[in-house]
Parts: sequence; C-alpha cells; structure tokens
Amino acid sequence: MKLIQTLIAVAVLSMTPSAFAADALATVNGKPVKQSLYDVIVKDVTANGQKIDANTKAAIIDELVSSELVYQEAQRLGLDKQADYVAREELGSRKLLTSMFLQDYVKKHPVSDADTKAAYEKYKTAYGDKEYSARHILVKTEAEAKDIIAQLGKGGDFAKIAKEKSLDPGSKEKGGDLGWFSPATMVKPFSDVVANLQKGATSASPVQTQFGWHVIKLVDTRPAQPLPYEKLKDGIQKNLQQHNLEKLMSDLRAKAKIDISK
Repeated sequence: MKLIQTLIAVAVLSMTPSAFAADALATVNGKPVKQSLYDVIVKDVTANGQKIDANTKAAIIDELVSSELVYQEAQRLGLDKQADYVAREELGSRKLLTSMFLQDYVKKHPVSDADTKAAYEKYKTAYGDKEYSARHILVKTEAEAKDIIAQLGKGGDFAKIAKEKSLDPGSKEKGGDLGWFSPATMVKPFSDVVANLQKGATSASPVQTQFGWHVIKLVDTRPAQPLPYEKLKDGIQKNLQQHNLEKLMSDLRAKAKIDISK
C-alpha cells in the first residue's frame, strides 16, 4: 500500500485546484474527487506489476478521499497561497511536463537496430585485437616510482611492493593486478607503454597519468575477447538514446534566445 499512497500523493499534489471537476468518483464536503485521478493511479500501479482487485480499488479510493480532506484543510489554512508552495507547484508541473515530453520524444525517435549494430562495430574496432594482463604500482611522485624501479631491478617482489606502496585501491591488495583489459579502457599514456612491453617486462621509467606515476609490469597477452553484441545491445541503445537527448537539448539551445540577468 505504501507504493499506492506515494503515487496518490504525487498525483494529487501535481493537480491544480481547477482540475477537480467533472467526472467525480466521490465527493468530499461537496467537492469532487475525479475519476481521472483514480485512472492515472491505476495505470501507474499496474505498470509497477501490482494487480487491481476490489481491495486495492477500495484502498485507492480511501486514500484519494483522505488526501482530499487534507488538501481542503491546507487550502483553508491558506497554504496554497504561500510563495514557497506556489514556486514548488510550478517546479513540479514543469518537471512532470518535461518528463512526459522526453518520454514521448524517445518513443517517437527509437534507436534502430542498424544504428545499434554500427555502434557495436565501432566499439569492437576501438577495443582492438589484443588484450593485456598487467600489474602496476601507483605512487604520487616520479622519484618514488624511480626508487621502486630500482628496488625491482635488485630483485624486489612486484606484488609485495604494490601491496605496501600502491595508491590504487582497486588493485593494491591484489599485488597491483589489473586483470585482463583492452588498451581502449585505459588512459593513453598507460596503454601505450603496456602495448610496447615484452611479457614479464617492467617499464624502464615511470609512466605519468592524471592519477599519478605508474610502474607497470606486463604479465601476458591474448587475442581480444570483446563482449558479444547481445550482451551489450541494451547498454548501447541507452547510450545512443542519451546522445539523441543531448543533441535535442543542444538544438533547442541553439534555436533559443537566452538572456541570464543574474
């Protein structure tokens, strides 16, 4: 019932006083509770997988009546005239209309299978034809990294030093192990060095990225194994949809005259 109560609250609070008229499901102190409110709530409840039986219907109506009582009392106290309420009502109305517009836009501009497959092919190209298994030790300064390289040159244990000194929380406890990855998933300075190392070799000099200074050891390589299309399809479509929405906003801004006074 908590879900129903939440949906009712949203539906009622988003309605303006003028909306309460015509097709009355019930009346409270002579004022109608609209059938259309009930219909919207039923639609949302059903969309969330809940069945509408006699008990659910009665609960919805009871909550609508209760919310109408509170709504009337709030009006009697003049809360609907307060500046904060008026502003929040407008923001709520804008948010609702904006959400409905974007949903309608996505429905009318679906991402095609052709576009999804083309994006997947780009992903495979960017992924590359080889994967790498590597370890790294991340530190703050170049001097620290050079000292570690010197220790390794004297027979130091890479995994042990990584556990002691690396600043990368994701690989530190694993001895710096990054697992298998595509160069496309790493920052370029890092992937460029990895791609030019021999198996078992460690970078001769520190590698700088925006994260700090790295000492890198290449463990192994293998042919690329990108995820199959079916596993990535939904994610690709969502990304393309998001791109379409961003382009829509960009186009709307380009056509609009916007003056910001404050």
